[in-house]
Parts: sequence; C-alpha cells; structure tokens
Amino acid sequence: MGRYDGKVVLITGGARGQGRSHALAFAREGADIAFCDITDQMGTVPYPTGRQAELDETVKLVEELDRRCVAVRADVRDRDQVQDFADRARTELGRIDVLLANAGIFSFGTVAEMSGDMWQEMIAVNLTGVFHAFRAVLPTMIEQGHGRIVATSSMAGKVGMGNIAHYVAAKWGVIGLVKSTAIEVASNGITVNAICPTSVDTGMIQNPAAYELFLPGVANPTRDDAAPAFQSLNPVPVPWIEPVDISNTMLFLASDEARFITGETIAVAAGMNANNAA
Repeated sequence: MGRYDGKVVLITGGARGQGRSHALAFAREGADIAFCDITDQMGTVPYPTGRQAELDETVKLVEELDRRCVAVRADVRDRDQVQDFADRARTELGRIDVLLANAGIFSFGTVAEMSGDMWQEMIAVNLTGVFHAFRAVLPTMIEQGHGRIVATSSMAGKVGMGNIAHYVAAKWGVIGLVKSTAIEVASNGITVNAICPTSVDTGMIQNPAAYELFLPGVANPTRDDAAPAFQSLNPVPVPWIEPVDISNTMLFLASDEARFITGETIAVAAGMNANNAA
C-alpha cells in the first residue's frame, strides 16, 4: 500500500528535472499523475527548455510504475492553457488532490542592463504561472473540502542576490502568494506551502550560462570548474542537492502527517538557510 493510493497529483513543469522526480516519487507511492510542460524554447532562457521527447519519457516512466498518467503541453503563462490542463486531469483521473507548482525558469542579468522581455518572461513563468496553477485547482479542492498545494520557491526567495533580481523578485512573490492563499483556504481543508531549495542538480543549473555566472572571466567553464563556487553557498559541503531531496519533502508536505503545516516555507538547502535571519 502506498501513501497516495487513490490520489491524483498535478505537476507543472513535469517533463524533466525536479518535475519528473516528483512525478515518479508520487507514482511510486500509488498516485496517478497529471503534468504539463511547455516543450518549446523560451526566448530569454539561456539553456534548452523542455522537449516533447522528455515529456513522453516521463509518461513512460510513470506508466511503468503501473499508474495512470495524463501529460499536456501547456504554457503556465497562459491562464486558459493551465485551466484546460487542470480540467482534463479532473475529467480523466476523477479528482485533484495535490498540486505541485514546480514550473520555473532561470536567466541572468543586472537590473541596469536587463531587457524588459527578460523581466516579463521571468515574472510570467515563475510567479504568474504559480498563480494560474493555484487558481486552476482551488475551486475543485474547495468543493472536495480537501487539498494540498506545494509551490517551488527558492532560497533566492529569502535573500537578495546580484545578477538575478528578476528571479529573486519572482521567488519572493511565490512565498507571499503561498502565505496569503494559505490563510484564505485554511477553513476548506487545504494546506499551501513552499519549498526553498538551494541549487539543485538539474539542467537549470548545469549549463554554461550558469557556470559563467559563478565564474566570470573563466573561459568555457565546466561542471567541475563550477562545483567549488556552488559549494561555497552551502555549509553542508555539497555544490548542489538532488531532485529527489525536493521530492521527499513534497511527499511529506502533501501527506496527512503535515495536515497542520500551512503557510510555511521549508528550506531544503544544505544549510544555506542558516545564514539567514530567523
């Protein structure tokens, strides 16, 4: 018996990386999975975004665990697309128990030099996309009298960081959205929380643009070159954590064991959070 037998979990940004890890973690615990991803390149993102082949691979991996899986191409910037995704999930799988608002992008630039497109795309995906996901599932959860929502923020949602002010602003915004929504739906049996990771070992971090951010002036830096710089952020001596570390925390926050935890931010951050004010 799995902890999530009979449950349906929706995931935004589920084709790869953290999203795929979450899909498989919940499927192993008995949940049916619905996920969406954009499968198109985004203009200001300096690394490859999701592809159809990755979406198809996630479906295959979930179905190999003998769970149902609904996969939809959808852009979280578009409210109608997100609503259609949620409606299809409810129609085909029967209910919506958990939302993991995971979709996100990463790009770099100073405020003085950042283009308007870079700012707008970041806020549209990393903040407005989370709102769209919340808005798409909350009526169903309120009707059911039960639900769990977990959004992916970041340790950058708690501190200022140079060269990524747009990312920081969006992730701070996610925390504000989480806390406010938690208050609004607390009487409806719904909890709303955020996870704040340090760097996670996915394509969002493992790419030349991210390496160059940490190693300015180094020609063609590699993963090995960048590891010490990333490790300097974390008191626990690792440069990055694994997607499963986030998935395991999501499994807890969406469970009955966490039924009285809401409006909270949980740092999964290898101690990076210990440098913050209380």
